[in-house]
Amino acid sequence: MTYNIDHHNQISMSDSPSKSISFFHTHISPRSIEFATQVLQSGWVSEGRMVKEFEATLASRLGLCNPVAVNSGTAALHLALALAGVGRSDEVILPAQTFVATGLVILMQGGIPVFADIDPLTGNISPASIVAKITPRTKAIMPVHWAGYPCDLDEINAIATQHGLVVIEDAAHALGATYKGKPIGAISRFTAFSFQAIKHLTTGDGGALCCTDEVDARQAFVRRWFGIDRTNSKPSILGERIYDIETVGYKYHMNDLAAAVGLGNLEDFTQRLARRQQIGSYYRKQLGNIPGLQLLRMDDDRTHAYWLFTILVERREDFIRKLAENGIPASVVHLRIDHNSIFGGVRDDLPGQTDFNERQVALPVHEDLSDDNVKQIVDLIQSGW
Repeated sequence: MTYNIDHHNQISMSDSPSKSISFFHTHISPRSIEFATQVLQSGWVSEGRMVKEFEATLASRLGLCNPVAVNSGTAALHLALALAGVGRSDEVILPAQTFVATGLVILMQGGIPVFADIDPLTGNISPASIVAKITPRTKAIMPVHWAGYPCDLDEINAIATQHGLVVIEDAAHALGATYKGKPIGAISRFTAFSFQAIKHLTTGDGGALCCTDEVDARQAFVRRWFGIDRTNSKPSILGERIYDIETVGYKYHMNDLAAAVGLGNLEDFTQRLARRQQIGSYYRKQLGNIPGLQLLRMDDDRTHAYWLFTILVERREDFIRKLAENGIPASVVHLRIDHNSIFGGVRDDLPGQTDFNERQVALPVHEDLSDDNVKQIVDLIQSGW
């Protein structure tokens, strides 16, 4: 695939025929195949050298802080909650605008999910609503960077500091995003990433937990593999490691095969992220004055990773149907999770969430879209629904 990025976020059109459009795209680079083949031929596919190299490259290339590779974004979130000391009856504040994993990991720790409202013009948790939800039982705040757009992290971390709380960022959508010049993954005490198949960096399935505190990172390394400190537990003459488990651990480690896929995909990640950002900028320029369509707000102090391009539309089903009839997929991706009975049902005190839930829909924004695809999407939306 070829595409052109100019300095004015213009889509340079080609004469090639338009290709079919998918909503998500799973990118596997040739280098991923090369590295994965090396792992398979080596006979060592469990956690090893490739995982260490993947972690080191996440840090050096993307600026992530002490990344600990695990086997899913859900595992990263759960590990963060465990490290933060969240336990039975502790409350964790989160938005309902997320995937169910964000809430389920709190229940896994015996905690209580407390849903705060969101800003309907970003899809992100509202700092003011966080403050209103704090009680003596609150232990942590779990902001979700919806679609890849960073939350108000200065305000959220200030609230956490004032009330003695831990911030755990759910950055499943936000790899490559920045906030006030810093990469997401290098700001709050904990940040969890997902490398699931349809994320903009995939390991097939996987994730990473970033820790600004090296003590947390060390504990994460130990607890991702049953609580066994493999660095300081050498095998005995009998062939078993000599260790003493001091705390509960999990089988959350990443294997070398997954890391090989991720390491190969990292080589062109910056270029692919730039393509997503170019498409997002083009959408914003072309869709800004269409009746019945509202763009989300973007502040100049942060950059968007564009896992999704979310908009707010009137007559949403008509909008989705019109696009589908013309071969263009559109999706809400996730509706509010508090509707699930395990979370107690929809709250009536989240007006921003309700507004967003009724109007939000996302357009394709991945790097496999051709210039013709992008123009086709824009032209169709501009024609009305």
